[in-house]
Amino acid sequence: MAASLWQGYLSSTSSLAGPSSLKRRLEAEEGHRSQAFLYSFASRNSHYTGCLRMLSPSSFLATPMQLRSFHISARLTCSATISTSNPSRIESVDFKKLQNGSDIRGVAVAGVEGEPVNLTEKVAEAIAEAFAVWLVERKKGDSSKQLRISVGHDSRISADNLQEAVALGITRAGLAVVLYGLASTPAMFYSTVTDREDMFCPVDGSIMITASHLPYNRNGFKFFTDSGGLGKGDISNILATAADIYVSSTDDGQVSSLGGSVKRVPFMDEYALSLVEAVRKGAGGLERPLEGFHIIVDAGNGAGGFFPGKVLVPLGASIAGSQFLEPDGMFPNHIPNPEDKVAMAAVKKAVLDNGADLGIVFDTDVDRAAAVDSKGNEMNRNGLIALLSAIVLAEHPGTTIVTDSVTSDGLTEFIENKLGGKHHRFKRGYKNVIDEGIRLNSVGQKCHLAIETSGHGALKENRWLDDGAYLMVKLLIKMAAAKAAGEGVGSKVLTDLIKDLDEAKVSIEMRLKIDQNHTDLGGGHFKDYGEKVLKHLETVAESDPHLKKAPVNYEGVRVSGYGGWFLLRLSLHDPVLPLNIEGPSFEAAQKIANVVFSAVKDFKVLDIKEILGVRLDSCELPIDVMPLYEKVANIT
Repeated sequence: MAASLWQGYLSSTSSLAGPSSLKRRLEAEEGHRSQAFLYSFASRNSHYTGCLRMLSPSSFLATPMQLRSFHISARLTCSATISTSNPSRIESVDFKKLQNGSDIRGVAVAGVEGEPVNLTEKVAEAIAEAFAVWLVERKKGDSSKQLRISVGHDSRISADNLQEAVALGITRAGLAVVLYGLASTPAMFYSTVTDREDMFCPVDGSIMITASHLPYNRNGFKFFTDSGGLGKGDISNILATAADIYVSSTDDGQVSSLGGSVKRVPFMDEYALSLVEAVRKGAGGLERPLEGFHIIVDAGNGAGGFFPGKVLVPLGASIAGSQFLEPDGMFPNHIPNPEDKVAMAAVKKAVLDNGADLGIVFDTDVDRAAAVDSKGNEMNRNGLIALLSAIVLAEHPGTTIVTDSVTSDGLTEFIENKLGGKHHRFKRGYKNVIDEGIRLNSVGQKCHLAIETSGHGALKENRWLDDGAYLMVKLLIKMAAAKAAGEGVGSKVLTDLIKDLDEAKVSIEMRLKIDQNHTDLGGGHFKDYGEKVLKHLETVAESDPHLKKAPVNYEGVRVSGYGGWFLLRLSLHDPVLPLNIEGPSFEAAQKIANVVFSAVKDFKVLDIKEILGVRLDSCELPIDVMPLYEKVANIT
């Protein structure tokens, strides 16, 4: 291990000197100090404690401070000079707070009141180095080559600085870096599974710098290997290692040098070509299967601006009217989020104004998407799941569709009774949903689509890659194939597939907060309190003849009644109980809300006033949310 780490480090400095000449210089001039590098690396990372046993006694002639100073000097400047100065420590950071499920999220830009920066360049360096450490340990059986990590980013204003920091962190661990610049999250995973040596692919690991649709001051990381995105446990371990690295690092003002380990390649061209080829193959091999179609893309000034020119145009489509394609991390036009009303209204207007056949909207890093038909009808959330289910079930009859927990009863009816498939409603969280689809296949239950209402979706045929662009490719293939077969033209082909979907007229989402400072909490954990709320609600629901508890449920309390349903669940990370309500009318939704209100109103730690902040996702009636709260309160 020690030898391979040292060889990896030498390879990363090849632009400054050939590996053999650099090693001779270091060993001849400084004797033991090439091994001192390994000592310092192992002493800072418990994962490599075993490396110490491989070093000769002469390796320990230097003092610990000299060893650490050598490590800093060597890794930053590729110089063997030992610094005897005492470097200053840098401020502490709570790395655990940076975890957001299977992602890392933080504040990277100052200027927003109450949101101090906690994702600095130094923090990013430590996290990237920790990922490299994790990857080396995972790949320890393969020491035949230097490991490579690809790095890409979305359009955020902090992206360039963080990319540089990430590259430095990776090279500190002796690994090679392949920079893609502006990229999409799906492309980063694709780089781990595609075989293109001229693009330095496949890489062994990948880092996407993104915070999805969050505000401009946020940023974060997603990590991939050829097995897919990392899980929560892996992220926790990486952050723990990063904290150790960060504590032992310094702020001594030395200028970093990335050396020859950094390559830059236009990988998005390769990824876009893969989408083009997928459409051509799905449309029967036609070179320009979208000839005659007018398709508008709204990229929201994120990373999806490549799609019109590099995917649609080569396929023959007109892209006139496409908007917000230029990357701008301030997101001046609207939030790049397929669930955002303003974003959906913007693409709808563009489609209607330009007489387009289809409109596509991406989120910031293109792992989510939604669509609008030629009449401005939205195809997102339950509608998008239904549409993709119809396409997939036509290809794989009887297969299981995995979704998250907040999908509608109408969707279940559509998948199972209209399409003949199986609906497996699982937990919230796109990683949970995708992993469940993979698990079902592993135990013999066929599943070809796993998708969340947010627009995160993955297909078995696409290596379970969470890819908004590929979801749109499936729609394009359907349109092109229908036209070629004389079965119809335009997006009506798509909307006809879901004409039997019964969508709720009223959809309500709210977040009931648990006051962690309330005296009634008694020092207990918010999760324990939340579980008590859920248990009581479940008991109430079971005693009400108008209600029926879901027979199979993996998260919270889900109950049907009054023609609709509700789901109250506990947030994984925050002191919040999210509540979803759907009903055939506002009156039905009020009755359902009253059930929940009556059951939880005596839990003083729970802030039930949040019902005032009800957000209506889809409603055909003009509704004032204040009367909802007043009526529910008066009834009780």
